[in-house]
Order: sequence, then C-alpha cells, then structure tokens
Amino acid sequence: MLNKKSVDDINVKGKKVLVRCDFNVPLQDGKITDENRLVAALPTIKKLIADGGKVILCSHLGKPKGEPKPELSLAPVAVRLSELLGQEVKFAADPEVVGPNAKAAVAEMKDGDVVLLENTRYRAEETKNEDKFSEDLASLCDVFVNDAFGTAHRAHCSNVGVASLVDTAVVGYLMQKEIDFLGNAVENPVRPFVAILGGAKVADKLNVISNLLEKCDTLIIGGGMAYTFLKAKGYEIGNSLVDETKIDYCKEMMEKAESLGKKLLLPVDSVMVDAFPNPIDAEIPTYVYDADVMAADKEACDIGPKTIELYAEAVKTAKTVVWNGPMGVFENPILAAGTKAVAAALAETDATTIIGGGDSAAAVNQLGYGDKMSHISTGGGASLEFLEGKELPGVAAANDK
Repeated sequence: MLNKKSVDDINVKGKKVLVRCDFNVPLQDGKITDENRLVAALPTIKKLIADGGKVILCSHLGKPKGEPKPELSLAPVAVRLSELLGQEVKFAADPEVVGPNAKAAVAEMKDGDVVLLENTRYRAEETKNEDKFSEDLASLCDVFVNDAFGTAHRAHCSNVGVASLVDTAVVGYLMQKEIDFLGNAVENPVRPFVAILGGAKVADKLNVISNLLEKCDTLIIGGGMAYTFLKAKGYEIGNSLVDETKIDYCKEMMEKAESLGKKLLLPVDSVMVDAFPNPIDAEIPTYVYDADVMAADKEACDIGPKTIELYAEAVKTAKTVVWNGPMGVFENPILAAGTKAVAAALAETDATTIIGGGDSAAAVNQLGYGDKMSHISTGGGASLEFLEGKELPGVAAANDK
C-alpha cells in the first residue's frame, strides 16, 4: 500500500489533470478563517502548473448532504487560491459540479491554467461512491491526482471512484508525505519506537492500541482513556472518565504488552479537580494524587508532575515517536501542563516526531511547537486508521510504482 506513483512519476504536459484537494476550510461570513489547507495544497498545484498540465481542482467543504448549499460553496476558495498562486483560478459554479460551466471552462483551458469545481458533496452520489458522478468527473480529465489525505479513509467518487476510471491515478506531495511518515513509522520504524496515545475515549483507539503494541517498543497512555486502564488495575479513579465496557479490554492489552515484552506506561500521578471546569477554560483549584491513592470524590483531568517526568524520559531515548491525542483537558490552561510537557519533550528530541492529526495537531500548533515536529498529519480519522494498520481506500486507489 505504501509504494504509490506520485506527481513526480508522470508527464502531464498538455493533459487535463483532475486534482482532489482538501479545501475543507472553516468559513465565516464567506471569508476563510484558517487557510492552512490551501497553503498545504500549493506545492502539488504549482508543480502541475509548471509541468504544463491543465489543472482542474476539486474538493468537498462541510456536509451539504447531497444538495447545493450556497454557504458551503467553494467560490471563496477560488478567490483566495488565485491570490496565493498569483494567477486566475476560474470557478465553475455548477450546482451539479460537472455541468455546463465546468465543461466550458475545461474546454477552453490552455496549458498551466487552473479551474476549480464546485463542492463535490453537492452531489448525493459522492459519499456513496456511485458510478454516475465518478463518470462525470472522469469525463473531464486524462490524469487523476489525489492529494486529500483527510478523506483517504473514505471511498468516495472524487477520490476512489474516479481513480478506477482513468489510466493514470497518482498521489500528490501531501499524500506522499503522509505515506512516507505515518505509513512508514508504523510499518518500518527506526527503533526505539515510542507511541503516545491520549484523548478521552478508549473506544476510539481500541484498534490503534492493539496494532501499535505489536509495532512499537513503548506505548504511553494519557488523557481520559488512561483511567479505564487504571480502573482495570483495580485502582480507585474517583469521578474520572471511565468506559466500564472496556475494562476487560484494557486488562487484555496490559497482558498483551507483557507477553510481547513491550513497555506500557500509565500515569503514576494525576491532577484532579472537584468538578469538570465549566466553562471549559474556567480557573479552578487542582490537587495532585498518586495513581494508587486517587480521591473518590474528584475527577482526574491531566497527568501529574511525576508522570510528566516519566513520559518525557521515555521520549528522550526514542528514534521514532508517534503522538495522537492530548494528555488532559488541554483547552484549560491549568490542565494543559501534561500536553505541553509532551509537546516540549517531542520538540527537544532528535527523533522523527509524527503528530497524528486532530487534537494533538491543534495542541502542538497552539503551543508554538509546530515547526519543531518532523510531520504533523493533516488527517484526523484517516491518521487513526493508518495507525490501526488499515488499508486506506484513497491511498489504495492510486497506481502502484
């Protein structure tokens, strides 16, 4: 699954190239409030322009649920992309995505021109991967490039359906980087390999925990999910988050770690509060308890100072680190110390550091450590499925080298 043809392996001169990007950006009153995803797409787009391709861009935005919704139009993206590229990005405003405007715009294209299609999810077929829309998209192009990792775990028309209908289907630079870092970290890591998992729910990470235990040398668990593990050890966890249905699973995972000779690190102390902060960033008193003597009337919301030291120490000797999920309620400055400390430890190490999208990516960027990481994944769900060892439809659909 990891050895795919990329935009560097093909010649696009004079060809019509459909590029599936991730332009799912936040909009407020028709203005883009965070353009990271647009900036991230530029290297692939610029490469195809420079090589003389006729570049047709497509993406989804939000969840229009198969009908045209003006507030979810990609029109503002075309405007901003034109500015970022320094050339016109012609917007094809068809409610059916591949309609008269798109067809006319594509027919008029010269080498190096750029057209942006309307939101792919205006079509009901898109999320069901139904042939009609895939055929419409394929009718516009000679070559297909997938550069949208965020939807790689979904089989939709604009990333999987269309790929099966064109002779040449390859990945863009963003997608290639995800495969190189995330894919190889899991399949072929430089050791010692340390994986850090956090976040609220064990249930979200069940398969990730199991798969990473087989691949890594040390697995560190923090965040709300740690307390189901501590309860499985027979500890009092007070009012901390717990998933009663997963206690046996946690016991199995601790046994699995032992039988495989892997280190499974759990919090040795926690920062507890009287009640979950409301609002989430409210100033509240905190108490530190060792893991085996936690207060029955309090709730753990972050890892404690001894745990911070233990986790930071484990990261120091690593050669590869993958991190997915915060260590506590990082939205509250008082309860962000654990997440901050892990981010700082990753920033200071020489290891290859890979942040698996979602909340951890937000945390690392907010804390100003973004540029110190080897790779910050652009996918949330897609990153997790990669870490689970699953085949991602959007990656699998590209041509093999």
